[in-house]
Amino acid sequence: MIEKGFSKPTDRVMRLKAQIINAMPHVESERAVLVTEAYKETEGLPAILRRAKVAEKVFNNLPVTIRDDELIVGAITKNPRSTEICPEFSFDWVEKEFETMATRVADPFVIPKDTAAELHEVFKYWPGKTTSELASSYMSPECRDAQSNGVFTVGNYYFGGVGHVCVDYGKVLTKGFRGIIADVVQAMEAMDLNDPSYIKKQQFYNALIITYTAGINFAHRYAAKAQELAQAESNPSRKAELEQIAKNCARVPEFPATTFWEACQAFWFVQSMLQIESSGHSISPGRFDQYMYPFLKADTTISRNFAQELVDCIWIKLNDVNKTRDEVSAQAFAGYAVFQNLCVGGQTEDGLDATNDVSYMCMDATAHVQLPAPSFSIRVWQGTPDTFLLRAAEVVRLGLGVPAMYNDEVIIPALQNRGVSLKDARDYGIVGCVEPQSIHRTEGWHDAAFFNVAKVFEITMNGGRVGDKQLGPKTGEFTSFRSMDDFYAAFQAQMTYFVRLLVEADNCVDYAHAERAPLPFLSALVDDCIGRGKSVQEGGALYNFTGPQAFGVADTGDSVYAIQKHVFEDKKLSLAELKEALDANFGLPNGQSASPAAGEVTEDQVYEAVRKVLASANSLDVNALKSQVYQSLSGGAAAPASSGGMTQYDAVRRLLDSTPAFGNDIDEVDLVARKCALIYCKEVEKYTNPRGGQFQAGIYPVSANVLFGKDVSALPNGRPAKAPLADGVSPRQGKDTKGPSAAANSVAKLDHFIASNGTLYNQKFLPSSLAGDSGLQNFSALIRSYFDHKGMHVQFNVIDRDTLLAAQKDPEKYKDLVVRVAGYSAQFVVLAKEVQDDIISRTEQTL
Repeated sequence: MIEKGFSKPTDRVMRLKAQIINAMPHVESERAVLVTEAYKETEGLPAILRRAKVAEKVFNNLPVTIRDDELIVGAITKNPRSTEICPEFSFDWVEKEFETMATRVADPFVIPKDTAAELHEVFKYWPGKTTSELASSYMSPECRDAQSNGVFTVGNYYFGGVGHVCVDYGKVLTKGFRGIIADVVQAMEAMDLNDPSYIKKQQFYNALIITYTAGINFAHRYAAKAQELAQAESNPSRKAELEQIAKNCARVPEFPATTFWEACQAFWFVQSMLQIESSGHSISPGRFDQYMYPFLKADTTISRNFAQELVDCIWIKLNDVNKTRDEVSAQAFAGYAVFQNLCVGGQTEDGLDATNDVSYMCMDATAHVQLPAPSFSIRVWQGTPDTFLLRAAEVVRLGLGVPAMYNDEVIIPALQNRGVSLKDARDYGIVGCVEPQSIHRTEGWHDAAFFNVAKVFEITMNGGRVGDKQLGPKTGEFTSFRSMDDFYAAFQAQMTYFVRLLVEADNCVDYAHAERAPLPFLSALVDDCIGRGKSVQEGGALYNFTGPQAFGVADTGDSVYAIQKHVFEDKKLSLAELKEALDANFGLPNGQSASPAAGEVTEDQVYEAVRKVLASANSLDVNALKSQVYQSLSGGAAAPASSGGMTQYDAVRRLLDSTPAFGNDIDEVDLVARKCALIYCKEVEKYTNPRGGQFQAGIYPVSANVLFGKDVSALPNGRPAKAPLADGVSPRQGKDTKGPSAAANSVAKLDHFIASNGTLYNQKFLPSSLAGDSGLQNFSALIRSYFDHKGMHVQFNVIDRDTLLAAQKDPEKYKDLVVRVAGYSAQFVVLAKEVQDDIISRTEQTL
């Protein structure tokens, strides 16, 4: 059975949505001021107790804000969709952008002059005290050089707090903060006085009691505010709502929830307090339908419509959370991305279908609100009901880029392969972009770094150099290679070297957070920190990983295959000719498009002409090619002597660009990309982190494929210098020409089991492809087929090129247009133009 559309959202939901869409994000200073006061007052205390006092100070003093129409309350900032600053992690970049943050290309924020003045005073305390400075002090010069030359960046946790986690929301709903404090007291009473770790555990437990007592007061402050507003409210309906909100906040999260409304409110308090404690993004709600459904089922007084409105209101609140980053990082995370991933469906711990009424309510909330957050995901397995998958397809058809879809048949064994038990692996959720973890048991450090595989390929072609600098090991000149074995040996050597530096950088940042910024509020909600008497940052979680992700895999695979085919198999090119063309960027200025201008012959015409000429050519003799290609394109006319015709570099580029590419279900091409990805993944998994866990690789880019493409020179796949790289495990833009099934088959040939930190596959469809019941059924069949072939993840943009171009031209008319960027959705009009262009350039598939 296929549902027929979605109900309309309530007027309240539309008014709350308008607050988000029309908000200009601000930077606020209250948290930074309070945190700095707390640190000044606690000099000399252990780090975990200082952090508890920070939480206490902030929870007790951060301004209490209840916005008009809200049913779920709790705000991090006074202004909608704004952000606080967390100077304990990093601060100097904020001061440098006081004058430019409001006008920068990606994710602008307003910083009022009085706020800037307050922050300037606050920042005077922090030099030499931040986690980022401590991490830097641990890094070797070689490690810093690799980062500054675009090989990788660990900026996510380097400059911000730790995130990418899903906590035990259900524990709060069923026990309340009082129950958690009772668990801590019980653990304290069970401590062995002869244990040398006794004193450290005692400090940790005291920190939890301080933090959770302050958390109770935070909710009580909202109860008092709601009662105050109720007393002044003249509208009887709103007055009654505020009075009930006051009752809810007086009960939860201090005590267990007794109604669905209380459960929704308790959930939101946890989510907001996690954001307040740390600037880490990707704090993800996880399996919302699993821990919320028991409260809906037990609440016999609530109507389905009001329950739906409450869920809709949570969706709005998730969009109220925001985060600012430095100008460069903002381009990598373009679209005010916060990555709060909420997942429904899949299996129970016993391997049975887990879908329930809340699973479907989450789809309805997504259709009602139509905003970027949450990063909405579904789990699919062989037991997923067709009705559930078809309903998800209806949501996809709305064009919001959600839900993203994940394959239990790959992810569960991939987690087991990393030592997660079957029961815990079945209970996985998605955090951040695409990263699976056993929820509330894992400190995964997902998104720990962006690693540019294409940059390592470029360095390999230059004997380990970037420009004149010997950045990597000397592995021989590219032109001296005599076989593909020579190339792979050099590539492996470079990969070994730079992955080791990546691990060094991540571990330096890991140590810094453990020493200076443990998180007591977060830790009490991750198993088994209370049992072990350790914070998450010290290894208290049951499962500990570090997950750096690669991008540029398709570009590297296509480039390696182009060398294999044109140099060593067909012998159309010598390595010297190829290297000369690459060094010259095919004769193009850096950053210039290689496509013909309007009015010139089409790209397809050029390709066809070049194919015909090169098919019979024994070499790339420039004079012969000039004449032959010009004659082919002009109907036989002789090339004018002064026209310049086609240059040798252009001939090389067109030969390379016409090479069979990853994404068309061609084994000999796809398996090269697979091999390149495996070289990275296998190197990463050799290492361990300071928390006693293993490194695991992922392949996904956020939108870093655009930003870090600027660091990569021309490649043998015909891509000019500085152009965007392919996103995630997706084929290069415009190269998957054999249809969606062929593209999906290529992607599925990568080893998604070893890339257990997550893979990301984007597809774009014309809206007409999903029209009608048959369109939805065909679309669902495509998903089943891709997952049967062992793909891990897929997500979709359903939109046509003309709409995106119109939004670029007239952004005010398209403020509510939401698209899928990478592992997240964003308002299209707030993205930097180059990110918009990258989305526009993706292949438009049809079914």
